[in-house]
Amino acid sequence: MGTVTVRKIEDEVIRDLRISAARRGVSMEQEARDRLRQPLQQAVQANGETPRWRLKATKEEILALGRSLPNMDFDQKIETDRLYDYLDEQK
Repeated sequence: MGTVTVRKIEDEVIRDLRISAARRGVSMEQEARDRLRQPLQQAVQANGETPRWRLKATKEEILALGRSLPNMDFDQKIETDRLYDYLDEQK
C-alpha cells in the first residue's frame, strides 16, 4: 500500500475530520481513508468504468513546463548580492 502526506489542511477540516472519526469510533486516519475511497467508488458506479490514472507526462507537457517561465534577462550575481544583503539586514 502507498502512503500520501497532505500538508496545509485548514484547522476546521481537521476538526471536522476528528469529530466525524470519533462519532464512528475510528481513527482520523481511517476516516480520511474512507472519505478518499467514497468518491472513487461512486465514480466507478456512475459510469461502470474503473478510473484510469495517468502516471506519465507526455513530452509536450514536460517541455511546456520549461516554457512557462517569463523570458527576461537577469544578472544572477546582482540578485544573489541582493539576497545576501537582505539576509545581513535580518541579523
